[in-house]
Amino acid sequence: MKRAPLFFAGLAALTLVLAPATADARAGSGSSSGSRGARTYSAPPPTSTAPSTAQPMQRSMTPNQPTAAAPAAGAQGGMMPAAAQPSRWGGSFGAGLMGGIIGAGIGGLLFGHGFTGGLGSAAGFIGFLLHIALFAPIAFLIMRLIRGRRPAMAGGPAMFEAPQGGPAAGMAGGSAAPAQPPVQLAQADFATFEQTLKDVQAAWSRRDLPAMQNVATMEMVSYFADDMADQQSRGVQNTVSDVRLVKGDLSEAWREGNREYATVAMRFSMIDVTRNAAGHVVDGNPNQPVEATELWTFVRSSGGRWMLSAIQQTR
Repeated sequence: MKRAPLFFAGLAALTLVLAPATADARAGSGSSSGSRGARTYSAPPPTSTAPSTAQPMQRSMTPNQPTAAAPAAGAQGGMMPAAAQPSRWGGSFGAGLMGGIIGAGIGGLLFGHGFTGGLGSAAGFIGFLLHIALFAPIAFLIMRLIRGRRPAMAGGPAMFEAPQGGPAAGMAGGSAAPAQPPVQLAQADFATFEQTLKDVQAAWSRRDLPAMQNVATMEMVSYFADDMADQQSRGVQNTVSDVRLVKGDLSEAWREGNREYATVAMRFSMIDVTRNAAGHVVDGNPNQPVEATELWTFVRSSGGRWMLSAIQQTR
């Protein structure tokens, strides 16, 4: 009777030992790693190949910039201060000038001199109206001249994004900077992505880091090396063979400075087997292919070749 608990305890211990090996052991180890430039922590758009959301990055050398803090709420519970709202008089200068004229009249009333020093008479009232008629056009003319020479302020209309294919709306003077042309991908690019998928898995199976450096960024090579060291410390080795692309499509392609990025969704089949030091299979079936769907991001300098820069899993 005592042998049964010992048997189950041994079975549980064996399961724990083999648990790391039974996880996704292909290149990338079934995790999300690498960099996608400024979009590293943004989920790639879904595609027909990968309709679900991509898992966030678990390993990346790109800093995760915190979201910009929201502006402090004003006295109106987060509403814009009254001074920041547009004035019906055409701006703070016009409002101040007109306020000065009216304020002077109110001051005259308070001190007993009337709006213009004599509002107690009809002539004084008519004189006040004549003052308004004479000075108001001059005030608006001066205001227009000043506004015409004032440069665009940060956070104003010049900060609005320009419509695609047209100039920025509301920009003060000059023309908008031309938008960068979109990244155009040819059939040869997709053929390169497919070949890189096979090259990475082949180099992974041989533990060939120099071959990895020819097709992947140094960041990705460092992750592959770390995963290889982990397997080596556990006395196992994963090999991936007979890699075939089942389906693939583009998620997004964009430009950052002189670099171009492309994220593609790929569903591929493979023989994924992990063996121990004695050559015995501890995970996978050498006669049964399995499928995986991943999002691979590639980067290249202008005129250069594509290099693998990230692998992301789907949820």
